[in-house]
Amino acid sequence: MTTPFFQTNPEIIKPYALMDLDDTLFQTQRKIDAWDLPTAKSESLVCATVNKQGEPLSFMSQRQASFFNWLLASTELIVVTARDRDEIKRVKLPFDSWQVLTHGAIVLTNDGKLLSAWQQHMYQQLSPLQDKLHQLSQLFATHSKNENSHLVFTPHIDSFSTGSSNKELTIYLAIKHAKKDHQALKELAKKLPTLIRGFERHFYVHVNANNLAILPHAVHKRHAVQFLLDQHLDVKRPSFGFGDSLADLPFLQLLDWYGMPNHGQMHDHTSRK
Repeated sequence: MTTPFFQTNPEIIKPYALMDLDDTLFQTQRKIDAWDLPTAKSESLVCATVNKQGEPLSFMSQRQASFFNWLLASTELIVVTARDRDEIKRVKLPFDSWQVLTHGAIVLTNDGKLLSAWQQHMYQQLSPLQDKLHQLSQLFATHSKNENSHLVFTPHIDSFSTGSSNKELTIYLAIKHAKKDHQALKELAKKLPTLIRGFERHFYVHVNANNLAILPHAVHKRHAVQFLLDQHLDVKRPSFGFGDSLADLPFLQLLDWYGMPNHGQMHDHTSRK
């Protein structure tokens, strides 16, 4: 059999674009200044997210806005983010496909509904860890009240179906430093395995700039993306994605092609090598 040469086909199949959001498609003004992003003069910025008070918080440069516009027109854009269901509402961009939220613990369908099978799976994974997560929550809640700690502690909680009813479960714990002392968070990450017995057996720690997350091993963007690829996405359609964090790399490696912006944690890590 002779292998045919490539011929153009007017019936274009849209690829899937699985995209991290923060620091990949948009970022705060502080990071725009730190990274010296091109086409990011104040008069040309596009607001991408707002804070809890509804005030502009994160922005896209002209290039980022053009990139996002091209993605919307040319791909099926799938959100893959650490943001939870409340935080994603503060992203003022149009999404109309799957959304992988809360580091992969939550998957929304294209009509914004919870993916039932994934919810039940995560409920089974998270339920046995609630006592340990509550124990860690109490430790950090107490520590963060110390005026010298400067730690801002946030447990991320959502409701999960048990079949007959919904039950609220803690998914993961997030810690920020009020004075943005990134080194202090790195030092804290080293101490975490000593806080409770079996910590490393049940949890992993991710640190990126001023964000520290304590996550159960069952909660990962890669797990949720693998589920979508296996159960819901068309295997004939190509996939690619972008992310800025080392925590994004495992899910990106599931795709046909992947990349990163020329700034952020993953870029810095590869540049050092």
